[in-house]
Amino acid sequence: MTVTVNTGAPPGTNETAASKAYPLALAIVTVLFFFWGFVTVLNDILVPHLKSVFDLNYTKVMLIQFAFFSAYFVFSIPSAKVIDAIGYKKTMVVGLVTMGLGAFLFIPAASALSYPMFLAALMVLAGGITALQVAANAYVAVLGPPETASSRLNLAQAFNSLGTAIGPYLGGMLILGMVIENKGAISRMSSEALHAFRVQQAATVKLPYLVIGFALVAFAGLISLFKLPAIPEVERHADGRHEGSMWKYRHLLLGCVGIFVYVGAEVSIGSFLINYFKEPEIGNLPELVGARYVAYYWLGAMVGRFVGSAVLQKISTRTVLGIAAFCATALVLVSMLTTGHVAMWSIIIVGFFNSIMFPSIFTLGIAKLGPRTGDGSGLLIMAIVGGAIIPVAQGAIADRIGVHHAFLLPVICYLYIAYYAFSGAEPVGVR
Repeated sequence: MTVTVNTGAPPGTNETAASKAYPLALAIVTVLFFFWGFVTVLNDILVPHLKSVFDLNYTKVMLIQFAFFSAYFVFSIPSAKVIDAIGYKKTMVVGLVTMGLGAFLFIPAASALSYPMFLAALMVLAGGITALQVAANAYVAVLGPPETASSRLNLAQAFNSLGTAIGPYLGGMLILGMVIENKGAISRMSSEALHAFRVQQAATVKLPYLVIGFALVAFAGLISLFKLPAIPEVERHADGRHEGSMWKYRHLLLGCVGIFVYVGAEVSIGSFLINYFKEPEIGNLPELVGARYVAYYWLGAMVGRFVGSAVLQKISTRTVLGIAAFCATALVLVSMLTTGHVAMWSIIIVGFFNSIMFPSIFTLGIAKLGPRTGDGSGLLIMAIVGGAIIPVAQGAIADRIGVHHAFLLPVICYLYIAYYAFSGAEPVGVR
């Protein structure tokens, strides 16, 4: 299907106007990918930080990821309906403002030293990101020829990965930089001193999230001033047509499972890296140093997406996705079966092969949906709830058998992605 942009130009000039509008629109929307990548990856810093502040076990601290990613399940379908009602651009603005509100809520949560308030702030923040994901991923995928959708979305996701690469380094300095490692000294504190110490440590999140909140609201104002191209062929409200049940699209439903396990695996690995690198047999690294190595994990994803954007111009999306899934499986297994630097770097390199998975599964999942693209995007983004469930499950496993061998769960996830690439992604019965 060739997408024609309603640019408002006179007859005969639409194609030229569209060719000029697409790059600018893509550049503007790509900034959104950077924002939510940066904000999302800060969870990997919050996990060890709040684990220390509130003295939590792995299962309880993974409620951070559960609260954050369960918002995708709650808000994805409503976000798709918002797109139907007000369009892609206004939905992006709503998402940015909601994210800003969630960031501001970190300040009272830190002041009250309340773990439930932190979780509530994360859910509001993630609710805004959900609206952005539903709108922006679909918009980039259809903003041009369908045969280059995966390449285009990989390019946008590369800037998402730029945010995830910068986030751990800056977050580590600002949030973890003041953490005291001497647990013996902490255990000797009086209850009043311990409470004051924890309030002080929790307060390190205030400045970063205050700045993030203001930046998000400011960009919401800026993006509202831009005139992004409308794409009526994939906006359901544009013609009011109903194409029957979404459950008939097998490749979409299997793609939802693919997104579920992919996000679950990626988030599980990222969430455990700092604690994994602290293990004596792995890296024996302090948290601040470990946070810098986490940045390499996400940097690999960024590099992989730039590379993947070029490779996907030449090789089919399904082939590239399948190969990447098998490589990720092998690397996680190597990390589980080894120790020291081999275990560290093999798990870090997984980030490179994660790179093309989300945009590839996403574009394969919404292929040939036409005016149901927004609804299909909503279902796929809802499946990001895997980032809420799988890390908690891996946390429970880690509490029982140790963090080193708990990575068996991501291995299973990557094997399913390989199946989807080579078998499940074919649009069956879709014209």
